[in-house]
Amino acid sequence: MGRLTVRALRAVLVMMLAGTVFVQALMVWALATDPEDGSLPLTPLRVVTILGMVSVQAALVCVWRLVTMVRRGTVFSHAAFRYVDGVIGAIVAAALVWFAVTALNAPGQRDDPGVTVIMGGIGMAILGVALIVLVLRMLLAQAVARDVEAAQMKAELDEVI
Repeated sequence: MGRLTVRALRAVLVMMLAGTVFVQALMVWALATDPEDGSLPLTPLRVVTILGMVSVQAALVCVWRLVTMVRRGTVFSHAAFRYVDGVIGAIVAAALVWFAVTALNAPGQRDDPGVTVIMGGIGMAILGVALIVLVLRMLLAQAVARDVEAAQMKAELDEVI
């Protein structure tokens, strides 16, 4: 992974982290100062938004750590699994948060339930992303196993020579 790629990815991660912190700050400020007018359940939506931003932030931190490991050449190790698992957990948490938003929004959509169905489909798509990352984790596990096997074979070859 080239330096330019790493720097660009890190810049994007920093901007996303700053954006999520900004949204969280706005939601906390709105919780403290803006009363509900009764049209929507604003307080639960604001709390769910804050939790959603936490899940995004957790994923961003894990991706940052994985990029660091890639840059150092240590990504094919057992230590990488903790960060990949963190990404998977954050994606599943984001899906659960999305389902909570869907449930909070559903009572207002009784006349047009299509919106709720679409939102449920988006939640399922988010879970699908978690499954894709799980498959990538399995590929990482195979690569780590091959790397360990190659290191053992090299050690045996070095003994022979």
